[in-house]
Amino acid sequence: ALRADFFLICYTYLTMQLKHSLTHIGSAAFLLATAPSVTLAQSVFETAGTKVGTLRDTALGTTGGTTDVYVIAGKIINVVLGFLGIVLLGYLLYAGFLWMTSGGETEKAEQARTMITNAIIGLVIIVAAFAISTFVLSSLVNISR
Repeated sequence: ALRADFFLICYTYLTMQLKHSLTHIGSAAFLLATAPSVTLAQSVFETAGTKVGTLRDTALGTTGGTTDVYVIAGKIINVVLGFLGIVLLGYLLYAGFLWMTSGGETEKAEQARTMITNAIIGLVIIVAAFAISTFVLSSLVNISR
C-alpha cells in the first residue's frame, strides 16, 4: 500500500508539473505570436478606423466610391463573419480555461473537450461561409460589370 501511494504521489506531482510547463509554453507562444501586433497596434487601429469610416460612407452613399449593392453586402458579410470569429475565439479560450481548471474531474474535462470540438466545427463553418460568400459575391460583381 505504501508503494502504491508513493507512485500515486509521483504521478500526481509529474502531472501537475507537465500541466504547468504546458501553460508556460502556451503563454510564451501567445506572447511571441502577439508581439508584432502590439508593436504595430497604433497603425492597425488607424487603418481600421479609416476602413470603418470608408465603409460607413460607402454604405450611406456619401462618397463617390462604389455604391454597388454586392460590394456593400460583401463588406457587411465580412464584418459579421469577423465578429463571429471573435466570438468563436472567446468560446475556444473559455473551453480551454475550463479544461485547464477541471482539476482531474472527468465531467468538466469532457464538457470542455465537447466545447472545443464544437468550436472547431464552428471555425470550419465560418471559413466555409467566408469562402462561399467571397466566391459568390465576386462572381456577382464581375457579372454586373
